[in-house]
Amino acid sequence: MRNNQSIRETRNPDMGESSARIAPGGPSQRRPISPAGGSSTSAPPATPSPPSRRLRRGIPPKLYRVGEVVDYSGVSRQTIHNYTLMGLIRESDWTRGGHRLYGEDVFGRLDTIADLRDRHKSLEFIRKFFVRRDTQKMDEEKS
Repeated sequence: MRNNQSIRETRNPDMGESSARIAPGGPSQRRPISPAGGSSTSAPPATPSPPSRRLRRGIPPKLYRVGEVVDYSGVSRQTIHNYTLMGLIRESDWTRGGHRLYGEDVFGRLDTIADLRDRHKSLEFIRKFFVRRDTQKMDEEKS
């Protein structure tokens, strides 16, 4: 804890509960930050470290479990499963236990599906739409 912070215990007389709160002079009073993003005190610039072997390989993309896709997208687990079976979305990988993992691109595809469904397009139309789009992307990558 910083020197200028103190914690006070307060009691709620209605509930008989106590809670801790940070007294004035706490974390909200921080040093101003300069527009360059550094602190207001001048420190010598850090010397760059030599590139590590890990950075040359690149950072792997984030993979999401089905529950995370459900939480972030608002689409039900069953719908995710159905869209996967229909080929509207694809797993990027699987865990050792056999759980499906999805890449970041799944959220864009789910948004596109929702937009097309809002326009009363059938799932068969949406599937064909993605087939055409994916084929065009593959053709562009080859050339």
